[in-house]
Amino acid sequence: MENKPIARKLRLLSQLMELHEENPFKIKSIANAAFKVDKLPYPIAGKTFAELEKIDGIGKSTAGKITELFEKGTITELDDLLAKTPGGIVEMMGIKGIGPKKIAVIWRDLGIENIGELFYACNENRLVEAKGFGLKIQEEIRKVIEFNMASHGKFLYAKIEKEAKDYLELLKGIFPNALIEFAGKFRRYCEIINTLSIVLGTRDPEITFNTLLHSDTMHNVKADKNHITGHLENGLTIEIICVEKRYYYRELFIQTGDDEHVKNVLDRASDTIDQPTSEELIYKKAGLEFILPELREGITFIEKAEKNALPRLISHHDLKGTLHNHSTWSDGINTVEEMALYCRDELKLEYLGMCDHSKSAFYAKGLSIERVLQQQEEIDHLNKKLNNFHIFKGIESDILYDGSLDYPDEILKRFDFIVASVHSILKMDEEKATSRLIKAIENQYTTILGHPTGRLLLSRNGYPINYKKVIDACAANKVVIEINANPLRLDLDWRWHQYALEKGVWLSINPDAHRREGFLDTYYGLLVARKGGLYKERCLNALSLQEIEMFFDKKKLQ
Repeated sequence: MENKPIARKLRLLSQLMELHEENPFKIKSIANAAFKVDKLPYPIAGKTFAELEKIDGIGKSTAGKITELFEKGTITELDDLLAKTPGGIVEMMGIKGIGPKKIAVIWRDLGIENIGELFYACNENRLVEAKGFGLKIQEEIRKVIEFNMASHGKFLYAKIEKEAKDYLELLKGIFPNALIEFAGKFRRYCEIINTLSIVLGTRDPEITFNTLLHSDTMHNVKADKNHITGHLENGLTIEIICVEKRYYYRELFIQTGDDEHVKNVLDRASDTIDQPTSEELIYKKAGLEFILPELREGITFIEKAEKNALPRLISHHDLKGTLHNHSTWSDGINTVEEMALYCRDELKLEYLGMCDHSKSAFYAKGLSIERVLQQQEEIDHLNKKLNNFHIFKGIESDILYDGSLDYPDEILKRFDFIVASVHSILKMDEEKATSRLIKAIENQYTTILGHPTGRLLLSRNGYPINYKKVIDACAANKVVIEINANPLRLDLDWRWHQYALEKGVWLSINPDAHRREGFLDTYYGLLVARKGGLYKERCLNALSLQEIEMFFDKKKLQ
């Protein structure tokens, strides 16, 4: 065993000892020994206990631990501390800029147990007011986590969209007479991107190919036939396919849809589609209505296109209001009035649904019953004050472990609507998670099921649920399912939107905004809603103010 892994074990031991508030003298002694071992000019593997004890900075106690490591491959004290520390907390020890004291605050005070939850908390500004943190430290932590996520070669769509579009414009500037468009997952608005595919049609592919090959628009450029690959500054893989203009639309079609979709369409074509003048022509020759890029996954929408029954996908202009948002009453940054004025004056919406956290969400300043009544009094005052706008009294009520909601019925019935969400005890098997959600769905006061799986993309898998049973329960109890528009969530997953719509379930595109700028995440919710085939007639927040008031009233009477 080399010195560095020995030093890492000792360093982790000292960090865990500090996290669990053990003897400060022992912590300092182990930390110093870790530093010394790492810097020694000779290997210590194979040395006896007596030899180790004499090395400056190690001493008798630490020599015993190192000897145990040599003999057993582990240190008992380290194993004991690891056993009582969540794996996600141990992983946090590797984040630059936060030591054991800050991790203790993150774990014990904020209830965060893994890096995915920490990243989400940074994006929701939850660390700003925590002891020993602040805006600068929060931003540094967020950047380190983003860098680590990028190093795995996968990116959230929202994180690379601007850079991708800037790169496309750069190419258009270099090749002004070429036909250039995104393809692949990016064009299909997939939530996670590992390769940015671009199709380029030109009169002279060879010259274009050589120009790209020797340009400085990408790093680590490689060529394979008519494909050029490389990387952007952030590590995102770029793939450019160069073809003659006459083959451009065929190549764009082939490179955009997934394999199943492309094969199925081409198999239906009445004759060879070699040099189409548009993608529309390809679908026409296949006897299909034109299918938008975001719907080109598998055959679901091919069957609808065959019957001219494709949905008219929801658009930004269809949305009339925004539900599930947070203010300074819990863990938001802006006041209720600031949020309302932004929605009315900047976004031109008709209504705002406030859904601050319920009392169990102590880490997010969840509202006690007394504070619920105070907030509702403020909302009543604002509704009298604001013209041409309405604020609905909502709450994001925690779904407790037994499936009940986080307030007694006499409080729940005071809200205009309730978003029910799971925030704690996320380690569940499918049976438990499903039954927990269904009990909450069956509560007469539940209006919307919030982020159904609790997932954080690229950070934390959601708890497993039986989607069909949960969606069927929502259909039976007339509960709306949220499409949480936060780019880290995008939950309900678009792959289940069609099943929900077929069962008669309404969906709601909710930004889960914790500040005014958070409302802009609705854009990403719209993208995945469209990808799932949502249309305005089944989107809750596409209802007008008068219509949604009737919807809430009807729900209360059922």
